[in-house]
Amino acid sequence: MGVTKQDTYIRVHIFFRFSVPSAPFSVQAQVGTCDLSSLINSLLNEGDGEKTNVDFDFLIDGEFLRLNLDKHLENKGISTESLVDIEYIEKQQAPEPEDSLVHDDWVSCIQGCKDCILSGCYDNTVRLWSVKGSPFLTIPGHSAPVKCVQWITDDDSTVKTFMSGSHDQTIHIWQWDSESNSVDCVAACRGHAGSVDCINIDHTKQRFCSGSWDKMLKLWSAECEAVEDEDEEDIPHKKRKTSRRKVQTRVPILTLSGHNEGISAVEWIDTNQICTSSWDHTIKTWDLEQAEEISSLQGSKVFLDMSYSPLNRQIVTGSSDRHVRLWDPRSSDGALVKRIYTSHTGWVSSVCWSKTNEFLFISGSYDSVMKLWDTRSPKAPLYNMTGHDEKILAVDWSIPSSLLSGGADNHLKIFQYKQ
Repeated sequence: MGVTKQDTYIRVHIFFRFSVPSAPFSVQAQVGTCDLSSLINSLLNEGDGEKTNVDFDFLIDGEFLRLNLDKHLENKGISTESLVDIEYIEKQQAPEPEDSLVHDDWVSCIQGCKDCILSGCYDNTVRLWSVKGSPFLTIPGHSAPVKCVQWITDDDSTVKTFMSGSHDQTIHIWQWDSESNSVDCVAACRGHAGSVDCINIDHTKQRFCSGSWDKMLKLWSAECEAVEDEDEEDIPHKKRKTSRRKVQTRVPILTLSGHNEGISAVEWIDTNQICTSSWDHTIKTWDLEQAEEISSLQGSKVFLDMSYSPLNRQIVTGSSDRHVRLWDPRSSDGALVKRIYTSHTGWVSSVCWSKTNEFLFISGSYDSVMKLWDTRSPKAPLYNMTGHDEKILAVDWSIPSSLLSGGADNHLKIFQYKQ
């Protein structure tokens, strides 16, 4: 009698931080993740202790098991005769939709900070919300659509600062007093000759960079001290206006050129090193001390967005060819693109790393879907988050428990994420 596939067994060593015996097991070749989860739970539930029923994911050589074990090993060229090390981790829970915040026009940019959310809109306004969805302020400071927003301070002080960049070619720096719920524009940064599409503050909170449709990268001071009107002390208190602060006009400290098309994203990767992505299909690294370009990575399509993770020092990009790519700018083996993640059916307009997990990031697309990815699962995202009726323009994961997306349907969606 011949041996069937059901009769074939593979020796595996299953390990992680849970108290599972370290001796190898023999499992059927066609075992899947559900069967392996049942095995782990049965081992964990041995004895008289509290019974558990946990969903697990399984990793072989740093990649998630998504097929039956024998198929996965065949695809990776691993012999079924060898001892296979399988790491198991608790499965990520699905994000849950929590709220949808309505705007008057396209939501082009978003960023969270602790219990607050900033959003920029095509109606020329910046909006402040609580993470629970309550509106704080609508700020009509720009004369054209707002393309980028970012918090400068991320502490618990009552006076918080943030900035916004616009199609009107300016960047405004704002101070918001959360107790009185009042806001002042303390500086208007002028120097770009095109739409300001991206801004990013450094870790010292003293400098920021901006990228524009004018192809230029500019460095600015992030100083936020407001200047009172000289004559304010002579004005009786009851007659003073709500805001008597002068708006400083600020010019760039440094301007760097090198891109042939507009800059879509800018990221600090070190104290004096900046990374930019562009519509010219390149990712460039710049040295601010030397005021020069130090490297350039060539892509095949337009880069619409880029996100850098200080946890793993890698970059993810979203492109017009519907792919998300993982880059390692430090690579010395010539393989700069480490992995390609394909699932979106439209342009990938926005990407953002988790701030607390080096393996997780999100992406948003013109296909109206936000996706949660694990870098170890290149074949498919962990979860799809739907709800938008039009293309997604921005995603953000600055608040660890909240996944944010903004779109051309005038909505900002909030998904609750349990770590």
